[in-house]
Amino acid sequence: MNQIDIEKIKQINDVERAIAHLRTFINSAAVERAYILASTAHEGQVRKSGESYVVHPVLVASLVAELTGDEAMVIAALLHDVIEDTETGIEAIQADYGNDVAHLVEGLTKIDMIRDAELIPSHSDQKMVVSALTFRKMLLASIEDVRVLVVKLCDRLHNMLTLDALSQAKQHRIAEETLVVYAPIAHRLGISFLKNLLEDLSFKYLFREDQAAISHYLNENYRSIQGRLNEFCDKLAQIMLSEGLCNDDFEILSRVKHDYSIYLKMQRKGIGIDEILDLLAVRILVQKPIDCYRVLGMVHLHFQPLNARFKDYIAIPKENGYQTIHTTVFDESAIFEIQIRTYDMHATAELGVAAHWKYKSGGNNAISLDWLHNLQYQNESVEAFYELIKNDLYSEDISVFSPKGKAFTLPRGAVALDFAYAVHTAVGDSAEGCMINKEKASLLAELHNGDIVRITTSSTQKKITRCSWIDTVKTSRAKSSMRANCNHRIRAIDTQSGINILSFIFRLNAEKIGEILREEGLEEQFYRIAREYDFLKEVIHRIEEGLRETSRFGTFWSRKRFVLKSSVFASIEVLSNQSVSDAVFDYCCHPKSGDEIVGFMLEGKAHIHHKMCKHAAVMMEKNEPMVFVRWMQQQFNRYHLIISMPNAQGSLAELLTYMAKMGADINSIELGKEKSEHTQYCEMEFQTLENDLNRLKSKLEKKGKIIQFFRTDDAYRSQG
Repeated sequence: MNQIDIEKIKQINDVERAIAHLRTFINSAAVERAYILASTAHEGQVRKSGESYVVHPVLVASLVAELTGDEAMVIAALLHDVIEDTETGIEAIQADYGNDVAHLVEGLTKIDMIRDAELIPSHSDQKMVVSALTFRKMLLASIEDVRVLVVKLCDRLHNMLTLDALSQAKQHRIAEETLVVYAPIAHRLGISFLKNLLEDLSFKYLFREDQAAISHYLNENYRSIQGRLNEFCDKLAQIMLSEGLCNDDFEILSRVKHDYSIYLKMQRKGIGIDEILDLLAVRILVQKPIDCYRVLGMVHLHFQPLNARFKDYIAIPKENGYQTIHTTVFDESAIFEIQIRTYDMHATAELGVAAHWKYKSGGNNAISLDWLHNLQYQNESVEAFYELIKNDLYSEDISVFSPKGKAFTLPRGAVALDFAYAVHTAVGDSAEGCMINKEKASLLAELHNGDIVRITTSSTQKKITRCSWIDTVKTSRAKSSMRANCNHRIRAIDTQSGINILSFIFRLNAEKIGEILREEGLEEQFYRIAREYDFLKEVIHRIEEGLRETSRFGTFWSRKRFVLKSSVFASIEVLSNQSVSDAVFDYCCHPKSGDEIVGFMLEGKAHIHHKMCKHAAVMMEKNEPMVFVRWMQQQFNRYHLIISMPNAQGSLAELLTYMAKMGADINSIELGKEKSEHTQYCEMEFQTLENDLNRLKSKLEKKGKIIQFFRTDDAYRSQG
């Protein structure tokens, strides 16, 4: 596959050269008619750069044509701004070009309309969150046809190539949106050259100094770097020729990692560019898959490989169809990353789904569409959605297998329960245990490349609620399903609790309370009674008024009869219209401060249980008397911290002593697996009364470099 000449496209700024460039890739009567329509529709319009506006859709169409060769997509690219910017309607396009083109143009227009409506100004602090929202809605608008995404990626690429004409604020906003929204889509669709281009173009506008420093280093060391690459490629060629391959049997390509990839590695490892081991990369292309393994053998026999850096994506392809053997080897003092693939694999790796149109092998790629159809983000809040997609779109992959040999792609760090949900949501919901490589293991056991996993499910197939495990699983499918189950369970508990609380207040059975609430039109709000004290008081008043009107003795009732009184016992406040002598914690669950709780009245005492306690659930079903309870003391704020400390004796003890003096209560702690000669990583969960995140962060920074720090909600806390 010939790489698209981006520099040539950047230099084209007039209509004549743009249409001539398009015609080199596709030349049909339908495309010519579409060009005339676009030219007429955009007549007189100019871009910020001063060039005629129609140059943009023509060059986008050129990118699409070179990438896919698909006529309908090319026409859609030419017309993608016509509906939004002119009076031409979708009906006219449908009449002239058919349903297929109209469908694509409509999808592209819909994306632009959503973006214009939802994307907030660049001066806002919420740019990333809103970009995530844009991304979500774009997916929902485009999920029916992956071709819409491919055309949109080409549109965004040309916009990024001409970004210099815009103000710096707009450059930053568009670059950030590109990096967060569009580059990950290109990655998931397998179009690696587009992903790399979009990342590097965004990087230039978002991190100007870092990009300049990397470019300076590469330019300063160009001769040395190129010399090492050429020398190594010559060695490889001589080895392969001496082992019986002919010049026509293979091709060796060499490159330096792209800028944004270098920057990410520097950030993740905390190192300088000169410390990156695999800065240099070589790609060997061969004719047949078996030749890939022959070449791998030659490479490993002549160069020392790094065991941990070997991946065989030919035997176990990635979810998006990517196939290549990856290995990393030493050559004298240098380290080289080597990729070995066939020419066909190379086309798929560079073009992804676009290869299926480019080489006329079919339409929507089912492999690449799986990740789109499996998205379960629709009901998430914007913030939760962005947290989910980060795991799905930016993580490295592993491949694990079912007992029958079916491969499943999961993010690195995934656990057995992630695998269960990858098999099917029903399997994850009812999973009871697992076997990993024929050995019994926990559902929270981390999986590794090549593991064979067998899930055992409950005989009743009943959903198992695991609210406290949500933060442990890695995939969005597992998280969203578990959170939905948890929310459903908590809502059911709150609904039953609310009825039981009112039943105890009014001395009426639960059925009667339910009937009264339904008459009041509160059926959809039952759950709020046990959650919101003010709402409880409002409901009490409404029921009281209703009973007063229907009772013969209503006028003689004391209005104080249903007034709730506060009784405080240590850290618990009990609110009831009847006498409460004490609040005690039952031994079955004994909730910690800040956990969601419920209270049962037994012999004048409030018995406090965790909201998810099984014993409490049994008592609720029996309609045992309940009271409104809540924590009296200030709730602890919970935090997650990863900190890099000096790798010296006593540094951890010093950190923990310092945190104890700050009033922090450590819930869990683990020294990280990554450790260097000078630093070590510590990951912990802790709680404290301090609620100012920035103030807390500034204190902790005195003891080490903070890698990650954020506040976490209690796993059982209501998601609303």
